Amino acid sequence: MRGNLAIGIDYGTESGRVLIVDVRDGRVLGSHVTAYPHGVMDDTLPGGGTKLGTNWALQHPDDYIEVLRRSVPEALRMSGASAEDVIGIGIDFTACTMLPVDAFDVPLCFKDEWRDRPNAWVKLWKHHAAQEDADRLNEIAVSRGESFLSRYGGSLSSEWMLPKISQALREDPDVYEAADRFVEAADWVVAQMTGTLRRSSCAAGYKGNWHKAEGYPSRDFLKAADPRLETLAETKLRGEVVASGTKSGELTGEMARLIGLKPGIPVAAAIIDAHAAVPGAGIVAPGTMVLAMGTSLCHMIIADTEQPVEGIRGIVEDGIIPGYYGYEAGQPAVGDLFAWFVEHAVPAYVREEAVREGISVFEWLGRGASRLAPAESGLLALDWWNGNRSVLASESLSGLIVGYTLHTKPEEVYRALLEATAFGTRRIVGAFEESGIRVDAIAANGGIPQRNPLLMQIYADVTGKKVHIPAAEQATALGSAMMGAVAATAAGGGYDSIAEAAAVMAPPVKKTYEPIERNVRLYEELYREYVALHDYFGRGASGVMRSLRKLKERAANGTDGAADA
Repeated sequence: MRGNLAIGIDYGTESGRVLIVDVRDGRVLGSHVTAYPHGVMDDTLPGGGTKLGTNWALQHPDDYIEVLRRSVPEALRMSGASAEDVIGIGIDFTACTMLPVDAFDVPLCFKDEWRDRPNAWVKLWKHHAAQEDADRLNEIAVSRGESFLSRYGGSLSSEWMLPKISQALREDPDVYEAADRFVEAADWVVAQMTGTLRRSSCAAGYKGNWHKAEGYPSRDFLKAADPRLETLAETKLRGEVVASGTKSGELTGEMARLIGLKPGIPVAAAIIDAHAAVPGAGIVAPGTMVLAMGTSLCHMIIADTEQPVEGIRGIVEDGIIPGYYGYEAGQPAVGDLFAWFVEHAVPAYVREEAVREGISVFEWLGRGASRLAPAESGLLALDWWNGNRSVLASESLSGLIVGYTLHTKPEEVYRALLEATAFGTRRIVGAFEESGIRVDAIAANGGIPQRNPLLMQIYADVTGKKVHIPAAEQATALGSAMMGAVAATAAGGGYDSIAEAAAVMAPPVKKTYEPIERNVRLYEELYREYVALHDYFGRGASGVMRSLRKLKERAANGTDGAADA
């Protein structure tokens, strides 16, 4: 075992997971999870003093270090290995999760003078309070005909780097000026481990609008957004951009002592969490779309060429697998949508029956839903409970269910929601195929594909594609471990490319779902109706969803709208 272990660290929304992986066969020898002590801060800052506004989502940077302090030693202990066995470390992270730091890479929120200022803290990926800034940046980019928009489906998201920086400048210019740099939390953690801050091409490309040939958006565009932003790229976004999996640095002595490892271990440049699932599933060539399925759903595929795709949320050269263009699309509510239904919309008798039978509410609903044929519920839903990421790219859209009657049952609604997410994925698959990027099959990663066979069969039937389930529930952390093995190189006991690492370390296929011909035919008809609703509410024929959102915001703010008249 000596000298043959890589560590993969997966930073999620609520916790961080550490895997200890044998690079010779991909076996997971140890795993440990640390919940973030401060969690997601969406109400007040630590200490309960400063209140946060609507759609804020912040985190505490020390929570990320706590994952290293707790989970690295514990996972190593569980593996039965020693520190000398570790040859490389890789990490993945939610993105854009961004923080301002000083000239010594110390987060501003660590300092007394800034700890009560919300914009000085980590803005989590799902922080949506920068929507005003995203809207303004999009208007300017469209009016100027900025070419970078074509790589992002025609618009920037409020979740991304530039809108979040713009929000800090608009709301708290002092914080903006005090920030020596704005950095992805992923890059900051790697810098804490190595002593050197380098930027991951994955996060910079997908969330920071960086391009390998063109760099960040131009000074002229940034100046048009705000004169104070003109030099943003070369000042507050400065730093070498390196491809995921390449060696970013080596573990410092201080960090090695803190987490129980040996100094000098190669540390890979970070990768976005969902993107790590691509090599984690063994996909290192074009043709297979990888679904990273959890609370949300990220769709990724690699191709030989760069070309526009409707609603794409990023095209980045070397963004996922070096040597290819990595494409990303997504649905922002999948697991969260199902959880919403169970937590807020299931009648009491369902919970009582589930308890009586000794099963979960999800199992009870799934059993009933599996007895229904496609279209038998009489329901059709739009899957926009958290907006639409692809292909419409609008966070102002909301959910919809059509076909309710006095006889509608909870299991019928549940099945309609499962089908809605599958229809959303089919619309994304269609956008790729319409642009000439082939999608031959689907590989679905995450806990949901492992636990919900009905959902995976629905995805196969709706898309008409085979759906493969890799035999690894923690494909993201496994992909990060592969990156760590590549950072070590073959000379250091690892591999010289992610393709070589995946060939040995990737899991086998646990199960394949084949499309059922009768179901495919029925879903063809339902899908046509889904597209009709999708286009009617999403492409401008009806603005009711956006109007309702604005009315809700006005009501919450106590305004009557007279000023807008």
